[in-house]
Amino acid sequence: MPITPATATNSPSSGTTEQIVLELVDEDGVTIGTAEKLAAHQPPGQLHRAFSVFLFDARGRLLVQQRALGKYHSPGVWSNTCCGHPYPGEAPFAAAARRTFEELGVSPSLLAEAGTVRYNHPDPASGLVEQEFNHLFVGMVQAPVRPDPEEVASTAFVTPEELAERHEKDTFSAWFMTVLDAARPAIRELTGPSAGW
Repeated sequence: MPITPATATNSPSSGTTEQIVLELVDEDGVTIGTAEKLAAHQPPGQLHRAFSVFLFDARGRLLVQQRALGKYHSPGVWSNTCCGHPYPGEAPFAAAARRTFEELGVSPSLLAEAGTVRYNHPDPASGLVEQEFNHLFVGMVQAPVRPDPEEVASTAFVTPEELAERHEKDTFSAWFMTVLDAARPAIRELTGPSAGW
């Protein structure tokens, strides 16, 4: 991706919010402007572009991550493989691949679009609001993950049954079930019926 004034101000780490700019969109996902990251998440929230990635191993297990404790938003909770925000003007697919590598030290061996979902999820713990037009991606991972400890506290590969058990006892991100349910048709197509998704 070429460096432009819009992208040069963005830091590669999402652990901090300084000078990170998000792309604001309308209800149809059409870009209407930009906003600083923390400002976009202040109540009631500004609708902005985001992405969520679901990567699976050869056995059809989902890679989930526990967000680093130092994150300003939803620290320490479990969530999908990777999620974040494209830089203004950056394609969501490119952003998804970029952030997966930055957070987990691995490039997907396959990555495919899986639709979009729009949601509004307040986070009671932080007081912030996720007003997102979220681009979904599913794919495969074949290399060992090497998480960046500033981004990721822990990772696990889980079957649907193991995810259900973990979801009962651990705290997950407010958006997790929304994006998982929206991505399920593409997940089933990718992993096949035997995986149980």
